Amino acid sequence: MIDFMEQIMSQLRAMQTEAVDRGTLQINVTSSVNAFPVERAEISISYTGVPESTLEKIQTDSSGQTETIELAAPPEEWSLDIEEHRQPYSEYTLSIKAPGFEPVNVAGTEILANVKAIQNIQMKPADASGEEDQVFVIPAHTLYGDYPPKIAEAEIKPVTETGEIVLSRVVVPEYIVVHDGSPRDSTATNYYVKYKDYIKNVASSEIYATWPENTIRANVLAIMSFTLNRVYTEWYRNKGYDFTITSSTAFDHKWIPERNIFDSISVIVDELFADYLSRPNVRQPILTQYCDGRRVSCPNWLTQWGSKALGDQGLTAIEILRYYYGDDMYINTAQEISGIPSSWPGYTLEQGASGEKVLQMQEQLRVISEAYPAIPKVEADGIYGPATAQAVEKFQSVFGLPVTGTVDYSTWYKISEIYVGVSRIAELV
Repeated sequence: MIDFMEQIMSQLRAMQTEAVDRGTLQINVTSSVNAFPVERAEISISYTGVPESTLEKIQTDSSGQTETIELAAPPEEWSLDIEEHRQPYSEYTLSIKAPGFEPVNVAGTEILANVKAIQNIQMKPADASGEEDQVFVIPAHTLYGDYPPKIAEAEIKPVTETGEIVLSRVVVPEYIVVHDGSPRDSTATNYYVKYKDYIKNVASSEIYATWPENTIRANVLAIMSFTLNRVYTEWYRNKGYDFTITSSTAFDHKWIPERNIFDSISVIVDELFADYLSRPNVRQPILTQYCDGRRVSCPNWLTQWGSKALGDQGLTAIEILRYYYGDDMYINTAQEISGIPSSWPGYTLEQGASGEKVLQMQEQLRVISEAYPAIPKVEADGIYGPATAQAVEKFQSVFGLPVTGTVDYSTWYKISEIYVGVSRIAELV
């Protein structure tokens, strides 16, 4: 037994030092109670399957973040080739401990070559109950594992049935309720999940983050439109359930508690999160169904591997979507976004700008800086000067946005999101 373990360890060490590719990982730790960062959390990283062999020990800073570290990963080509059947990502186990919080263990954090993985962790404050450590085991990616295919539905839902509740307009919700199982599984847990976090989780579970940018965009738009159709039509609540959507691939998308996401997906979701897909004279978002296109075929639906090939050919996101769903599909934008103090002004704020929108943004940054001291405090004077630009740059760096020092659509809504979290304006009822 000892010889066998030594052999495994030798192989793992060789992988760590000789793997042809590497990915990166950053871990962000916050309190589940107030969304404040958890400083000095200690994280041990090991290979999944050999958790007793620690590869790295790192600690979070005042923003609740670790440094970005490199970890071994299989060749990038494995995630790009439809004919490749080897697992294209490596798996790591994380053990997170922090004074005053219950320990968290995550087994199966995925590392893809040449992509930054982001592992967000929410820690519960410790109490006297003596509860066991929180343990999350991340199952296989949907493109690698074996999951049931989507049960076909009509892409447009009837809205005239007696008693059916349908929203009067498309609204991007702040939270959705995810049932972690099939609809009739009464033992499955319901999770309250921020809408953007849900989309990032699903996209990271359904496609590979190494794929072309426009392929990622097309798939994200399909995922968001499908989800907003469930929200708009109150699909499950009208059937007597108390949730918005499920984590079953047979009925909806794959969503996995505490799985890591990827930066290439996160940035695109932050940019597109209010968008969905429409057809002429149809108010509701289209239920855009899809399949992998390798093990399962689905005529007239998007196929994930097929969308990757079209992205390789240089097609835009809408061209990819119309290839599958038809030329009368177009991108629409929701006019209402729940849970934000103020909507984006419609133009990018930058040095030299002034007025009420600048003042609102500065006031929100000041509140955020109380929780994230690495972000410089700014004077809320309604004037976008160099100090404000510096604070915006640091905010963008901390929250994984392109560091420009200007407040575009993505940055505005990210500031609003973090402000709401740390100021506890948004309370779940």
